Amino acid sequence: MKVQILGTGCPKCKLLEQHAREAITELGSDAAIEKVTDIDDIMEMGVMMTPALAIDGVVKSVGKVLTKDQVAAYIKGGN
Repeated sequence: MKVQILGTGCPKCKLLEQHAREAITELGSDAAIEKVTDIDDIMEMGVMMTPALAIDGVVKSVGKVLTKDQVAAYIKGGN
């Protein structure tokens, strides 16, 4: 599984990445985190506001910092 953090490196993007890492650790998942910082790549995924979270290339959240528990729900397969 690939967890993608879409953002240019702003504080909110970094916080979302931290929450994603905490969720992966807590779940004992072998998911890999990929940071997508290129604005063209972000826009190609249909994202116009950051931070955003994608799981295996599917955008799940745009424009907000999810909590660790919210990220964990997406990793476990929730909507």
